[in-house]
Amino acid sequence: MPETTPSLLSAENLECTRDDRLLFNGLSFGLGSGEVLQIEGPNGSGKTSLLRILSGLRRADDGMVKWLDNEIQHAREDYYASMVYIGHLPCIKNDLTTLENIRVLLETRSQSVSSAKVEEALASVGLAGFEDVAGKALSSGQRRRVLLAFLLLAEARLWILDEPLTALDVNGVDLVESMILEHREQGGSVIFTTHHGMQLPCEMKSVDLAQC
Repeated sequence: MPETTPSLLSAENLECTRDDRLLFNGLSFGLGSGEVLQIEGPNGSGKTSLLRILSGLRRADDGMVKWLDNEIQHAREDYYASMVYIGHLPCIKNDLTTLENIRVLLETRSQSVSSAKVEEALASVGLAGFEDVAGKALSSGQRRRVLLAFLLLAEARLWILDEPLTALDVNGVDLVESMILEHREQGGSVIFTTHHGMQLPCEMKSVDLAQC
């Protein structure tokens, strides 16, 4: 019998409705260490709703989500320390500087890092010299890159990313792809949605909500 990768995260018979409309049901899958999963489906099929369920921000109408075989509601501390969710809209505060925005995001994870590490992460995503720039002065693509810098600093095993390529130029898309590959090579796992296509030279799992 071939060996199977134990699941870090598993979805069991998930069902989700919105405005009395069934988005998906009977949805089950598992994600192991070092695996990448793409959630596919047309607009309105429930991709964002699924990611919010997986990240614990919304309860499924039926079924359960497990982290290391424990329901995430019963493993909150370990799960939230191990997972980071980045939504479709960049949560950057206009009146805070880039450095301050990252510190606020890290505080939500009870993390504190040195200014030198933040500056290193910003340089890695093409924002060297933007530490003291206010959020309101950043372009949409730069705001997205701030979140990528936060992702590098978050030290999470599982990344859940909703449309991570939004507002990014070609170099930004390449950056996200390389970050995912490096995270995977280090044993991290990724779940993402995108309308733009992700060119990853590795095996990926997929779930098509149009089939659920």
